[in-house]
Amino acid sequence: MATMFVKHHVDDYNNWKRVYDSVAPLRKESGVTSASVYRDSSDPKTIIITHQFKDMNAAKSFADSEGLKSAMENAGVNGHPEFWFGEDLEKTSY
Repeated sequence: MATMFVKHHVDDYNNWKRVYDSVAPLRKESGVTSASVYRDSSDPKTIIITHQFKDMNAAKSFADSEGLKSAMENAGVNGHPEFWFGEDLEKTSY
């Protein structure tokens, strides 16, 4: 399993979320198995997203895809998003 972490700034969260929701089929087709959306507690225009994948190749392919780049542009993402990739080693629920 692999997780892609994305951090970026948006002009308007509601517009960003509308576009994010509209590209759910793209995420599914690209191998996303689950996702989470977070907002920076000190800056409401900073959004952090996690997408889980079955493997690292799918995660990196999605990050490089024209579909994702286009969606970010349409959603009002400012500047260059930051991407991190991690291999899932452990998850604990309490």
